[in-house]
Amino acid sequence: MLLIPAIDLKDGHCVRLRQGRMDDVTVFSENPAEMARKWADQGAQRLHVVDLDGALNGTRANAAVIAEIVAACPELPVQVGGGIRDEEAVQAYLNAGVQYVIIGTSAITQPHLVGDLCVEFPKHIIVGLDAKDGKVATDGWSKLSKHDVIDVAQQFEQDGVEAIIYTDIGRDGMMRGFNAEATRALAGSITIPVIASGGVSSMDDIRSLKEIEEDGVMGAIIGRALYEGTLDLKTCLAEVNNAG
Repeated sequence: MLLIPAIDLKDGHCVRLRQGRMDDVTVFSENPAEMARKWADQGAQRLHVVDLDGALNGTRANAAVIAEIVAACPELPVQVGGGIRDEEAVQAYLNAGVQYVIIGTSAITQPHLVGDLCVEFPKHIIVGLDAKDGKVATDGWSKLSKHDVIDVAQQFEQDGVEAIIYTDIGRDGMMRGFNAEATRALAGSITIPVIASGGVSSMDDIRSLKEIEEDGVMGAIIGRALYEGTLDLKTCLAEVNNAG
């Protein structure tokens, strides 16, 4: 079970949003690379980095900061999302040492792109599916599509993606627990791993994650709870490593 600290970047700073709203921002660090090193030192086995500016404008707005994060934690796989719309952006991140590239909005608006990227960059492509009430959201969560999460995930599994990151945007940043039922349902509908995201905020959530690991949930991304001290990464890792 991977517990993956989230580093969300806005204007070069490490921030957290509530429900993806860019007007509800909390800055937790002005040195994201230093924050990344902190999580590495506490036992993280992977880092999740999102370029929030890029998610809105379709560019690699925080590419320089992401390169600093990778350099600060050379022993850790880093997965990056936000603003990745084409092959050139994927190649640039892989060249910078990023291990996994997350395709979000473009996976929905340009579905052929995912298959092409999986052929060009095998074992490096993850699709991020952000949803509300079972429907996929795009463009930094600002738009809700008519696409069903499970149907979309099954298509991307056929394309050859490494994993699906599933975020319930109704829970994200709200400290109300993650949507275990929806996460389990998604994982049970595909054979590739699912990474849970959005709302993991208590030890009960950590234990719930462990319970659905056998259903295909390989881990979870944790954000605000780590930054506000509601969860301690070392304690959480001990829980999942010692439970069964």
